[in-house]
Amino acid sequence: MNIESIRDYCLSLPATSEYFPFDETTLAFRVADKIFAMIDLEDTEWFVLKCDPDYAIELRESHPEITGAWHMNKKHWNQVNLYGLLSDELIQSLIRHSYDLVVKKLPKKTKQQWQIAND
Repeated sequence: MNIESIRDYCLSLPATSEYFPFDETTLAFRVADKIFAMIDLEDTEWFVLKCDPDYAIELRESHPEITGAWHMNKKHWNQVNLYGLLSDELIQSLIRHSYDLVVKKLPKKTKQQWQIAND
């Protein structure tokens, strides 16, 4: 998956926006103002995603392309090597997993405000 298809997929998720919270090259995707994914536009090899801690361990043990995210809480964040052998379907499912984790923790009022379905 390349940066353009990742960007398109992330922005297709409800109430998602993009911005540069840290510098001019780190693009973050957020739902209702909460970050669920990040990528450095100058080094698109690694894509950072939120992940359930148990699932994060499972993914890291199964895929050498998935490791704890550098400069992030490695219990809750993975970095995915986009130049590895991961399928586009797996990468999309990891993006959706990250998005769903963030949405799940949003207060009901915020979900209503942003018109995000309560799953």
